[in-house]
Amino acid sequence: MPVSILPVSPETQASAGAKELTKLARQAAGCELCPQLVESRSQVVFGTGPADAALMLVGEAPGASEDREGLPFVGASGRLLDTLLGGIGLGRQEVFIANVLKCRPPENRDPKPEEVANCSPWLERQLEIVNPAVVVTLGNFATRLLRGDPAPIGKVRGRPEIVSVGSRQVRLFPVFHPAAALYRRPNLKVLETDFAEIPGLLALGPPEQLPPVAGEVADEGAAGSGDGAGHGEPAGRADGPDGDSQLGLF
Repeated sequence: MPVSILPVSPETQASAGAKELTKLARQAAGCELCPQLVESRSQVVFGTGPADAALMLVGEAPGASEDREGLPFVGASGRLLDTLLGGIGLGRQEVFIANVLKCRPPENRDPKPEEVANCSPWLERQLEIVNPAVVVTLGNFATRLLRGDPAPIGKVRGRPEIVSVGSRQVRLFPVFHPAAALYRRPNLKVLETDFAEIPGLLALGPPEQLPPVAGEVADEGAAGSGDGAGHGEPAGRADGPDGDSQLGLF
C-alpha cells in the first residue's frame, strides 16, 4: 500500500523523523484491528507532510476521495482547507495532516468508539515524531479525542489550550471542520477568524513538557500494534457555531 509522506526537502526526507514516519506508515498499512474498516477500505490513509512540521491538522477519517488517492483532504473540504491555510500564508506542503481514523468507514459513517481506540496509538505516535508546536483539531471527533472531553466543537472552538497526548504536552486549537462551511456558508467566516489565530499560536512555540515520571520507560512501539481530517466528502452534516453536530464533523 502507498506510503504518503511528503517531506519539503531532501534534508527533511533524510531526517530521522521522516524515516520513523515512513516506518510507522508501513506498519499502519498492514493493520487489521478493525475488520469492517479493513473490508471497506481501498488503502490506509496514513497522513502527509514534513516530519518536522510546526503545525499539525487532525481530522476525522478518510472519505471516498481520500480512500482512492491515499491522501487526506483531497476533496471539496480539502480544497477549502488549502484556501484557509493560504489565507494565513501557509501551504499544504508546510503542515502535517492526519486523521483520527486511518481507514474510510463504510458509507462515510461516524467512527465507532472501538475504532477510535484502535487507531489512536497511530496518531499519538505521529504527534510524538512530528513534535508540532500547534495541533489544530478539525471537528468533533478529533477535538474530543485529543481533549479527552465530550464537549462539542461549537462550545470549545477557537479556544487554545495545552493538553496531554500520550507522553507529550501539545498546544491544541479546536476549529470547525471545513465541511461545516461547505454546508453552512456563515461558518466560513468563523473558520477564517479561527485560522487567523494560528500564526500567533505558532509564534509561541511548543508548550513546556512535563518531566518524566520516575522509573517510566518510553514505549517506542506504542503505535505498532494499533490500527484520524474528517471525511473528504461528508453528506448532510451541518451545525451552527454554538451547537453540536449530529454526525461529528462540525
